[in-house]
Amino acid sequence: MKIAKISETGQVIIPPEMRETYSLDVGTEIILTDTGKGILIQPKLRFTPTTLNEVAGCLKYQGSPKTLEDMEAAIRQGIQEQWHD
Repeated sequence: MKIAKISETGQVIIPPEMRETYSLDVGTEIILTDTGKGILIQPKLRFTPTTLNEVAGCLKYQGSPKTLEDMEAAIRQGIQEQWHD
């Protein structure tokens, strides 16, 4: 547990080791949540978390459809390039 003081302007200094642990750099936005028992401080995420279902198919393929044989040949070629220099 760490203890901090509130300044006259309402600022709180978060100890350096906690800033490092939670990647709280200068300018990081934080979310303050009233829990009823205190204030929860969390860093604001840069991007909203998403699931695969929310983003699957968002990039449209431009070209003729590939067959299963085409895909297997591409995989085979990639493996050969990686392992047989």
